[in-house]
Amino acid sequence: MVPRDARVFAAGLALAVSMTPVEAAEPPLTLEARIPLANVCGRIDHIGIDLGCNHLLVAELGNNRVDVVDVAAYKAVHRIEGLAEPQGVGYMPGPDIIAVTTAGDGSVSHGGDFTSAGHIPLGSDADNIRLDPRSEHLIVGYGEGALALIEGTTLKLAGNIPLAAHPESFQIDATANRAFVNVPDAHHVAVIDLATGKLTGTWKLPGLSANFPMALDPANGTVLVVTRTPPRLVALDTSTGAVRVQTETCGDADDVFVDAKRGRIYVSCGAGAVDAFEQEGVHKS
Repeated sequence: MVPRDARVFAAGLALAVSMTPVEAAEPPLTLEARIPLANVCGRIDHIGIDLGCNHLLVAELGNNRVDVVDVAAYKAVHRIEGLAEPQGVGYMPGPDIIAVTTAGDGSVSHGGDFTSAGHIPLGSDADNIRLDPRSEHLIVGYGEGALALIEGTTLKLAGNIPLAAHPESFQIDATANRAFVNVPDAHHVAVIDLATGKLTGTWKLPGLSANFPMALDPANGTVLVVTRTPPRLVALDTSTGAVRVQTETCGDADDVFVDAKRGRIYVSCGAGAVDAFEQEGVHKS
């Protein structure tokens, strides 16, 4: 993928603001290195990161394996084989555990130092995975509509939170002890109270559908959602769910990232592009 023109994404506190595409004075992203992954075929899905070891964990769904990449040395250093269509990868630094979710058998496998240490069957289509820093639970979106809560110490299933349909990307607001969940087949964002495990609200996206990627921008009080139909980057107020602003972005979006230091948002798309947006009038760290 290559970055397209940088755009201005005015995400101030007002509910209606203007957005104007601009030409970047310098490329917003530059290619630093290419890291080859040998004998890869089919689709690559989500990635995880072990910052302590500088390891990038790449779910190769089409190859039924996870590649472990040393990002300091720019090379793959290990492969975890024999996984049934891995989709999500999460890392728990305390117990030094890599957790992998699989679409093929709906399970979560986990282990330290790349060796298998357990298997949790969830039934079907285990997908996105997050670590809740407050409870130290692993949270997994799976099946026809649920979040599974897995205890970080025992790695046992602690409970389930039902949803209206299969969850795609979700994010955890540890400060407020909430989760925001994209539920595209139900055409909404679900808001979950993690203390009670209850649904507290659903936020509709008028005129928009196929909401897959999501990121949190806590400094500016927004949940960033990207839809595929039509392709839009949308900022929702974390308190009310109101749409603060939306703008056009690249097609078939699969992920979105917040660069708080530079006040930017990056959207990566299956259409073969990365869109970079400047945020106007917002807090920068």
